[in-house]
Amino acid sequence: MESNKEIIDRVLDEFMPLTKIPRPSGHEKAVSDYLKGVFEGIGCSVVQDAVNNIIADLPATKGFENAPLTILQSHMDMVCVAEKGREYNPLTDEIKTIRTEEYLTADGTSLGSDDGSGISEIIYIFKTLEKHGPLRAIITVDEEVGMLGTEKLDAKYVQDASFYINCDSEEDDLLTIGSAGSLDVEFHREIHWGKTPEGKAWKVSVKGLLGGHSGERIGDGRGNALRVLGQLMLELGEAGISFAVSSMEGGQARNAIADSASFTFVSSADEKEILKVLDNRKKRFLEAYGAVDPGMHIELSADDKPEHVMSDEDVRALAELLVTLHTGIFAMSSALPGLVETSANIGMLRMTDKEVWFSYYPRSSVDYKLDSFSKKAIMLGERFGCPAKVGTPSPAWHERTDSKLAKIITEVFEEQHGAPMRVASIHAGLECSWMVKRNPKLDVVSVGVTTYDIHSPKERLLLSTVASQVKMIKETLRRIADM
Repeated sequence: MESNKEIIDRVLDEFMPLTKIPRPSGHEKAVSDYLKGVFEGIGCSVVQDAVNNIIADLPATKGFENAPLTILQSHMDMVCVAEKGREYNPLTDEIKTIRTEEYLTADGTSLGSDDGSGISEIIYIFKTLEKHGPLRAIITVDEEVGMLGTEKLDAKYVQDASFYINCDSEEDDLLTIGSAGSLDVEFHREIHWGKTPEGKAWKVSVKGLLGGHSGERIGDGRGNALRVLGQLMLELGEAGISFAVSSMEGGQARNAIADSASFTFVSSADEKEILKVLDNRKKRFLEAYGAVDPGMHIELSADDKPEHVMSDEDVRALAELLVTLHTGIFAMSSALPGLVETSANIGMLRMTDKEVWFSYYPRSSVDYKLDSFSKKAIMLGERFGCPAKVGTPSPAWHERTDSKLAKIITEVFEEQHGAPMRVASIHAGLECSWMVKRNPKLDVVSVGVTTYDIHSPKERLLLSTVASQVKMIKETLRRIADM
């Protein structure tokens, strides 16, 4: 029997090749090809579908052919972000890992444990499990940009299964039995360029916010740097300061709370008058968010004079929309105390020579409220001249009280840990919702190793949870085989 250290080492042996293959959302062909070869090498029959999802079937061990089919699932894409100033091309660069006794982290970038750890555990389990019924691994693409891989997955791959274990949660002692639905929205504004006025060029940088996952951390009440960006641009105008914006950007991912943002502008105003507006915005921010987001600060620095600037109408429309859109908690659950029911996040703003666009990401466990956000986004986009592109909503996944799978896993966890497992629904989105939509009878749960600060350069995997998670899943699969 392998020791905990041996299990951790072998799971990481499966994880390390993933760090060598760039796999941002929408660019998974190379990692999909790699996984196809890995599962074929194990002895699975493998389908690589039209969007590069991998579906791998492992036959039951002898004598357990009639056991219920169980699916283990994770996703192959990752959120690719880097520290400020770090040179990093997610389309070409490897992830450089750092291993300590306690954690696995990356050198200045996100790690990709979300969900490389889930993939690695599934591969290891498929290679080493000695007693099991029929198993299927489903590794999807594009989970981080709207669950597009799951949305495109052929329903036949879940309709013949009885149990489904999603390996994409971030707390090893939590069994997730429900999750929120979500909606991808992008607002776009065509830029109208004009002549650069007289004056000095400046850059305003909003920094030091905590950010974090827009589902897991939204309930903390943290501030949003892109909202601050909009407020600053409006307040400079309200103070009578004439300025012309040449660029703006902020945030790192659509499903991460924006932790930083900046804009550059040209103005003839006195530096002290500009700083007065910035200092007042910082003071008002800390009055509202200082208890949970105390590190926010605003910097003013000289910048190179731009070749051209945006029209005042463009700047005002974008600023007003950023301030008008709801960010943060919208409603708490009436059925599950302490759980956020509905929220929204402004995640990332980028600019090209032709347009400015930014992402908006509502979540809710009530599908009707997502529909309301969709209609409101379209109306506000029209009102501010920033047309909204609205994606297909991901449905909510509601808990079931008669789950046999949840009962097995919680029993196994308590036997192995000597303490009960937490069981809860979460406000983050999981691919489970699409699976249940295709097969309402499917018994679904989500589990995972403990990972901190996902979707950020601070992402780190708690190594001690790897072995315990593998043991729990293995024992669960053994008990299903005996059913």
